[in-house]
Amino acid sequence: MVKQFENMDQVKTKKSMREYMRWRKESNKKKKDFTFLVEQSPLKQIEFLRENKAKTTVTWIGHATFLIQTNGLNILTDPVWSQNLKIVPRLTQPGLQLAELPSIDVVLISHGHYDHLDFATLRKLNSNILYLVPSGMKQLFKRKGFPRVEEFNWWEETAVDEVSFHFVPAQHWTRRTLFDMNRSHWGGWVIENKKLKEAVYFCGDSGYFRGFNDIKERFSIDIALMPIGAYEPEWFMKEVHMTPEEAVQAYLDLQAVHFIPMHYGSFALADETPKEALERLQDNWNLRMLPREHLHILFLGQTFALETAQKAVIKKEAENAL
Repeated sequence: MVKQFENMDQVKTKKSMREYMRWRKESNKKKKDFTFLVEQSPLKQIEFLRENKAKTTVTWIGHATFLIQTNGLNILTDPVWSQNLKIVPRLTQPGLQLAELPSIDVVLISHGHYDHLDFATLRKLNSNILYLVPSGMKQLFKRKGFPRVEEFNWWEETAVDEVSFHFVPAQHWTRRTLFDMNRSHWGGWVIENKKLKEAVYFCGDSGYFRGFNDIKERFSIDIALMPIGAYEPEWFMKEVHMTPEEAVQAYLDLQAVHFIPMHYGSFALADETPKEALERLQDNWNLRMLPREHLHILFLGQTFALETAQKAVIKKEAENAL
């Protein structure tokens, strides 16, 4: 029997055709303004990124694609540079072009949906990359011609040059064809720089679930890359995608320091607009009276440097103590 992967607490995510048609009917009645587009950063640090061997940085390319640098490693998450996902066109251009990237060492894949796993992009990257993928995907990568691939179940890990990569739970699902639903796993990644004692959490796709508390029990997260899009209509998306408010709660559950939103603005995968997602995030952040210096809404191609952000937090705390 072919294995099918499951969520914690046996949470089901499969929707019926009737539910799908109800969503499409509701969606067709909505009049949404998609003219707001996430801006490109006016100050892209391409030369710095190519030369950086010491600082921990996060550069948002778009959607769930980040360039993460730590301990001299160049890491990509869910790389997608294609202009279309099947029939869904890209709303904004990637923050960096492929030719502007440093040589990539490791690629992390969260799950197999086309907006997270794009083989057309992977074929354009340098050839000596190590691919870390969810359990059930290794043979697919090998068939596609990628020999350096390791697959992981939840809580399994590997290490490269004093950097540990931990595959952690998420609440989601996956499918690439009509016949392979949930035959590979899904999850997030914690990237731990043992030398500097720094950790970046890449959530991937997830509904809100108790797993965020479990991750907090095992890791001290400095940067949380959290999805805030593809949540509307909530009755249809709730099990698999978080609202901005749920993403903030997940960040609090994780007891992370810095919050960087993702999974919005590049593709129109649901009914909310990028502007609505950002406004709800900022409104909830302010409602909870969370420190502004811990929220980082990046432009496309903008680089977040952990050391700089830590100094800003220390300065603000000192000012508040006076």
